[in-house]
Amino acid sequence: MTKRYTKDHEWVELNGDIATVGISTYAAEQLGDVVYAELPDAGKSFKQGDDMAVVESAKTASDVYAPISGEVVEANAEIKSEQWQIINDAPQAGGWFVKLKIADKSELDGLMDQAAYDDYVKGL
Repeated sequence: MTKRYTKDHEWVELNGDIATVGISTYAAEQLGDVVYAELPDAGKSFKQGDDMAVVESAKTASDVYAPISGEVVEANAEIKSEQWQIINDAPQAGGWFVKLKIADKSELDGLMDQAAYDDYVKGL
């Protein structure tokens, strides 16, 4: 599946019933150099829209929201081990935050595809 996006700049990519979640390139660029990130532990569950993680840069701190409901099955080990630069270097690849076992696939229908997200960002 291709990535889907939220208006808060999170992305989600589904592989079976596991969704990989991260922040968009736009969000990473707005943050600047990430100096800290806090990810949830495996086993923690979130509802769509819940605060799920925190990212801090020299400029600002930002909450990361769950784009869909689910249970964390894995948090990115690189980020957990304080390799925060991966968020800047590859926000939509190696800099993913968590993998969720999704609770409701229909929640994906309310998210934007790449073209809609690109249009949304142009308007900011």
